[in-house]
Amino acid sequence: MDHENFESPQGRRLAYRATAPRTGLTYVWLSGFKSDMTGTKVTVLEDWAKQQGHGFLAFDYSGHGVSGGAFEEGTISAWREDALAAIDALTSGPLVLVGSSMGGWMALLAALALKARVAAMVLIAPAPDFTQKLMWPEFTPEQQNEIMEKGLTLRPSDYGDPYPITRALIEDGKQWALLDDPIELMCPVRILQGQQDPDVPWEHAFRLVDALVSEDVVFSLIKDGDHRLSRDQDIARLVATCAELSGVGQSA
Repeated sequence: MDHENFESPQGRRLAYRATAPRTGLTYVWLSGFKSDMTGTKVTVLEDWAKQQGHGFLAFDYSGHGVSGGAFEEGTISAWREDALAAIDALTSGPLVLVGSSMGGWMALLAALALKARVAAMVLIAPAPDFTQKLMWPEFTPEQQNEIMEKGLTLRPSDYGDPYPITRALIEDGKQWALLDDPIELMCPVRILQGQQDPDVPWEHAFRLVDALVSEDVVFSLIKDGDHRLSRDQDIARLVATCAELSGVGQSA
């Protein structure tokens, strides 16, 4: 799939695909942990946005997809920097941030940094605070000791070789924790969550409803939905949710 590259202020080479808006509104896709901009959800959403005349941006974090850098050198701080750099360099005007899994955390962090520009958010199985609240408790005491003493442990993957989880990732994530305090965002937020999600329990995602200051929050629980929410009906729901918010840019 064709892409272009730019260098972030931190000197990272980031790959992206971008389309300028005709409507004034730009949708920004924020991928999940160890995911990239080639997935079905992002490509279908990109096609829809183009057809509707909306702008669109998708990019790969450093150490992900076809961007530069090593995955094991990544942290929440670094990937947040990547997101803000891509949005700043490659978009203009009001934004709808669409974040999947870790991308939901990235969307929230980006929205807090760019409040004046973010018109709305769509979060799919959002995983804020996942390094501390989801990942760390799942490790055995032996794995936790290995992370603290050796600096990393290898985590099995359903989709390929085991991959490293570093002490830097776990410790850095603490400073970006959001769920224990009010999240000072007032924009509309739509959350799509599978009840059968083994990676982000629906109860974790639901904590956002209470944490977000915004009153315009809708939480949609898909009873038979998994973590990826990539079935045809799931993607149709995602596109419909994004379409529902397409008018927000008029007043942003």
